[in-house]
Amino acid sequence: MADDVGSSSALGLFAAELRHARAARGLTQEALADKIAYSSSLVGMIETGRRIPTLDLAKRCDAALETSGVLTRMHKLVATEAYPSWFRPWVELEKAATSLRSWQPMIVDGLLQTADYTRALLRAGRPYDRDEKIDQLVTARMDRQAILELDEPPKLWVVLDESVLTRLVGKPEVMAAQLDRLIAVGRESWVTLQVMPSAVGAHPGLLGPFVLASFDSSPDIAYLDNVLTGQVVERAEDVAEVAGLYDSIRAEALSPRASADLITHVVRTIWT
Repeated sequence: MADDVGSSSALGLFAAELRHARAARGLTQEALADKIAYSSSLVGMIETGRRIPTLDLAKRCDAALETSGVLTRMHKLVATEAYPSWFRPWVELEKAATSLRSWQPMIVDGLLQTADYTRALLRAGRPYDRDEKIDQLVTARMDRQAILELDEPPKLWVVLDESVLTRLVGKPEVMAAQLDRLIAVGRESWVTLQVMPSAVGAHPGLLGPFVLASFDSSPDIAYLDNVLTGQVVERAEDVAEVAGLYDSIRAEALSPRASADLITHVVRTIWT
């Protein structure tokens, strides 16, 4: 590990290790950037702890600097550190889940967001944060989506309220790209995507967003979100109640095919 660590944080340790390994190879930031096909400015920001590295960048640096996977292994700690403390347990549970059932009445589920949509959401919700902090949070959210790239990703069932499709987040082109992503992901065999039409009126989902996680050898767990924090729910009776709500929501939503048609219609008539 590098000796010139300027911070005890995981990001500080990663930055110091990267600087140390690069210097040991006699490479400038520009030379390393060329080897890993990233910009030298990004390498510089990561080495000074102003940006969180992506998993892909960590792997490429390990290969270019022959560091035996050290940076890749450190990346998990760096990514976890970016999340609020109350959210970190859910991130680990999400990784272990065999299926995830999500209800989102206000925004696109984080696992399906584009980077630009995420950035627009965070900038609106955290107006006083520096750009570097927003960038770190965007990178962390995108890294969560790595579970969707696994050979056997979790079965994902997402129900979105129709208002999510028509509420402007960022610019119109950001919304068009986000809805295009929903259409593309919805074609995957392991994804079921439904839309709750506004015409339904009042329904149990108006109580707020939640996600249910199922596992191979342990009971289901629920995650409830609110404006200040999130709550992991494990008590069997409470999880069963949330599961019942989800069944009610799913039953009122449009079919996956009709949902895809509606999303396509919104893209064409509103955002393009």
